[in-house]
Amino acid sequence: MAHQIPADGTLLPLMEEFYTIQGEGFNTGKAAYFIRLGGCDVGCHWCDVKESWDAELHPLTPADDIVVKADSFPGKAVVITGGEPLIYNLDYLTEELQKRNIKTFIETSGAYPLSGKWDWICLSPKKFKAPRPDITPFAHELKVIVFNKSDFEWAEKYAETVSENCKLYLQPEWSKSKEITPLIIEYVMANPKWEISLQTHKFLNIP
Repeated sequence: MAHQIPADGTLLPLMEEFYTIQGEGFNTGKAAYFIRLGGCDVGCHWCDVKESWDAELHPLTPADDIVVKADSFPGKAVVITGGEPLIYNLDYLTEELQKRNIKTFIETSGAYPLSGKWDWICLSPKKFKAPRPDITPFAHELKVIVFNKSDFEWAEKYAETVSENCKLYLQPEWSKSKEITPLIIEYVMANPKWEISLQTHKFLNIP
């Protein structure tokens, strides 16, 4: 990468940041400030933010500025997503957020080493680049995107690697939701340890 991103995480390639209602997974319906970092090499063909893949396209932004902006909103929870946010060292950013009593949530594929201090880790593993075995035990939530029938078996493989307290979610890939959702409903009824996650923000037309 031509970007000189400091190893201490004080500058990060910020793609976008916005205050919204969390749309999917365990924290659905809660106000949260989203911080989307640029840079990803996981390469999901159905990714709905492919413009996040190239970190070079997104300005290096002081983590301190991100924290000040996040603290200006009433909802004291931040979701760090991407791209793949764990490409970067997130220790500094999360420590500064937590100093201001802001809860820190992350959405990650788990393909990179864990950094940062987290109140909630959503692990969303991808077939294109498997999660690291040293991350899966720390997940609070396992959210598997179901694109085709083979994804159920794949989801079970990772359910065996998370802690027994980890919440298990199956989420239909948005473009195939009409055909996949009935299969998920049937699967969850037969395997009730799983729950259904829906992208409610898309139904509600929230960014």
